Amino acid sequence: MTFDAKAATPPLAARKPVTTAHHGIEKTDDYGWMRADNWQEVMRDPSVLAADIRAHLEAENDYQSALMADTEGLQRALIAEMRGRIKEDDSSVPMKDGPWAYGSRYAQGDEHPKFFRRPAGGGEEEIMLDGHAEAEGKGYFRIGSASHSPDHKLLSWSFDDAGSELYKIHFRDLASGTDREDHLTETSGGGVFSKDCSSFVYTKVDANHRPSKLYLHRLGAAQDDDTLLMEEADPGFFLGVGTTSSEDWIVFSTHDHETSQSWLVPADRPDAEPVLVAARETAVQYSIDEGGGTLYILTNRAGEGEADAKDFRIVTAPVETPGVENWQDLVPHRPGRLILGHEVFKRHMVRLERENGLPRIVIRRLSDGEEHAIAFDEEAYSLGLGGSLEFDTDIIRFSYSSMTTPGRVYDYNMETRERTLLKEQEVPSGHDPERYVTRRIFAPAKDGETVPVTLLYAKSTPLDGSAPCLLYGYGSYGVTIPASFNTNCLSLVDRGFVYAIAHIRGGKDKGFAWYENGKRQTKTNTFTDFIAAADYLIAEKITGKGRIVAEGGSAGGMLMGAVANLAPELFAGIIAEVPFVDVLDTMLDDTLPLTPPEWPEWGNPIASKEDYATIAAYSPYDNVGDRVYPPIMAIGGLTDPRVTYWEPAKWVAKLREHQTGDAPIMLKTNMGAGHSGAPGRFQRLEEVAFSYAFALKAVGLAQGDQA
Repeated sequence: MTFDAKAATPPLAARKPVTTAHHGIEKTDDYGWMRADNWQEVMRDPSVLAADIRAHLEAENDYQSALMADTEGLQRALIAEMRGRIKEDDSSVPMKDGPWAYGSRYAQGDEHPKFFRRPAGGGEEEIMLDGHAEAEGKGYFRIGSASHSPDHKLLSWSFDDAGSELYKIHFRDLASGTDREDHLTETSGGGVFSKDCSSFVYTKVDANHRPSKLYLHRLGAAQDDDTLLMEEADPGFFLGVGTTSSEDWIVFSTHDHETSQSWLVPADRPDAEPVLVAARETAVQYSIDEGGGTLYILTNRAGEGEADAKDFRIVTAPVETPGVENWQDLVPHRPGRLILGHEVFKRHMVRLERENGLPRIVIRRLSDGEEHAIAFDEEAYSLGLGGSLEFDTDIIRFSYSSMTTPGRVYDYNMETRERTLLKEQEVPSGHDPERYVTRRIFAPAKDGETVPVTLLYAKSTPLDGSAPCLLYGYGSYGVTIPASFNTNCLSLVDRGFVYAIAHIRGGKDKGFAWYENGKRQTKTNTFTDFIAAADYLIAEKITGKGRIVAEGGSAGGMLMGAVANLAPELFAGIIAEVPFVDVLDTMLDDTLPLTPPEWPEWGNPIASKEDYATIAAYSPYDNVGDRVYPPIMAIGGLTDPRVTYWEPAKWVAKLREHQTGDAPIMLKTNMGAGHSGAPGRFQRLEEVAFSYAFALKAVGLAQGDQA
């Protein structure tokens, strides 16, 4: 079963040329009309979308539905398989915080979790929030956060009911189980309680969806009476709020993709004058934690005599005098060892770091500086640091998995080094790790670098060039795609696919320089690395030319658009989920939610002719040309504030205009969701099954409802 382009007639998008000019360069966009002038309103109320735009998106949905109709049975089979690997009545391991242990769990068949607590010494479970019940009657529902107050009497919880990431925050009285009358709207979804639990600090978003104002809400009062604590004037920076591990301090922070700045206020006086930790310096990042009156600061700011500290170091400073002149090295910078994060406890500091592409957790005893590491022996694996809800403890929690090993949750005694397995992920339909192989190989890039590629395949899969492959990539913002256990991809692997993750430049898989060499002027390394990974998989006969289905989402969707232009002949199909493909137009539109904060990542084409030229040279939408494209499935969300719906819609229209082959170019727009797609755990499986059915069909393996 392959794609029959004649099975349906694709929509013909109207061409309404609009010409703009920047730096003396004219640019014409035939499909710019798809951007709704009232997009801010559409994010809040999708029903106000202009009729002509809605009609076009619905016609696109009808077209892809017709071409994918013969996979409906396959999609049902895939959903059943993937659901069969999920323990439906699953529960987290409760984490102790004083008199209570807090956790979450799913009931059989529920889409959304229940948040619970039980007495730390044992006793009856108490349901604090039933997400499944709260979602009843709502077309879209996603819980943003659920956090208890320091006195354990209140629960702050947030939800988004449109997919637009505009969260409402409610406060639940845990004694009565009911929400208080006061609530907050137009928020980022999180916040922190004051130490005396009388107030709550949170961020509110502006008309352009940016968290630019920090407010103090006094519990019981109306939101209109809230006190403005801080406002970020630079549209390129986002405000946030958190606490130190000791819970003695509230941290106000602001950041873009390369620069950050923080302030401290006492947790018992959140309306006190904030104390600046270190002034804003372009391209200098830092994050803070505190214990015993000492700040522990993770930063890439170079120390005295250092050329740089790109892979980060940890310094200390007194809380009373936190400025950079008082920073003292605790964990010096070491090139190639990227420190990802840190957490401070009363007697220990924990850091998560990556070296040679693999993560490890390092424990440091604060009294004498003695260190030891938690690591594993597999070729590729994923570690997660869960930390603790308590400051005065020797016990932390971490998680481990690999492509073949289901997730495991451990408690770890930092003093005795005892590791206790608390939970291992159950796969109800069964999983035998011995049936599979996970490997990490290194593909040679054109400039001599080597690109790590993680592989998963069945031992029975022939490596003679005949196996199809799903090659996944992201490669932006320094994000590293972990080699973690993924039950969904087994549905492809069990059908003979090789599942591959290309750890390309733009991520931090090989240190900060790996990220730096995949952004702005060096962005094209991201694309050529992905192509190098595909070429190497073909050369090593792990797969064959024209047998690879490429997949990526968001900035990874931009990657998909770029490789479609650069090397379409390598791919049997391309899946671009919420794809950031109209890079130039988006970076030229400073009213969009993420544009100013994104300039450090891509460049500012408004201010810089050089940046304009750099982006124009690779922007997928601007480089669509007359060529033979493989089958392409673009997936968008109408209320997506990150990658707006019109980006994939415009891209598909232009691709179809320039397609010289007969493969179909398709667009699926989720008319009731945003960037993250469907919110429920089983609803999400429908989207994965759809993409997998496309992949199977692209390589000729879709067989109706057969497994």
